[in-house]
Amino acid sequence: MARREETEAERLRRIAILNARLPKKRNIAQGLLRNSAGEMLLCELSYKQEWDLPGGVVDPGEPPAATVAREIEEELGIVVEVGGLVAVNWLPPWRGWDDAHLFLFDCGVFGGELDPSRFLAREIADAHWVTATSAADHVAPYTARMLDAVEGWTAGSTLYLENSEPTGR
Repeated sequence: MARREETEAERLRRIAILNARLPKKRNIAQGLLRNSAGEMLLCELSYKQEWDLPGGVVDPGEPPAATVAREIEEELGIVVEVGGLVAVNWLPPWRGWDDAHLFLFDCGVFGGELDPSRFLAREIADAHWVTATSAADHVAPYTARMLDAVEGWTAGSTLYLENSEPTGR
C-alpha cells in the first residue's frame, strides 16, 4: 500500500501540535569579557544579590551568540566581538527556576572605559572588573564553579559542563 503524501498544511498542523506539547528549555547566553589586566567583567544586577557575567536569556528565534552581543550593548552600552564558545553548561533547577542551558562565549579583551551613565539602570546597578580569585565572593555558587571549570580554557575548544562541573565527555 502506497503511503499518502501529507500536505504542507497537514505537516504544519502536526508540527504545531508537537511544538505545543514538547518541553521548552530556557537558554541563557553570557560573555567572558576581560580587560588588559586579565580581570573579568561582572555585572552587579539591580534585581538579584549575586553579581553575574554579562548576558541574558535568549529570545525565541535568536542565536545565543547574538544574544550576548545584544545584551551587552543594551545593558552596558558597549559593543563587543563575540568569539568562540567557551562552554555549554546544563544548570539544574535552582531557587525556583527550571533547568536551563547556559552558553558561555569568549568576548575577548575590552580596552575602553566603562561608562556607568550608559548602563541600563533597570538591570545593571554597576559593573566591576574582578580577578578570577575574587569572583567567587560575588557570584552564585554555580557561576563560581563554572568560572573555575573554564579557568584553563583554550581558544578553539568548548567545554561541556553539567551543574557547572566538567563531565569528562
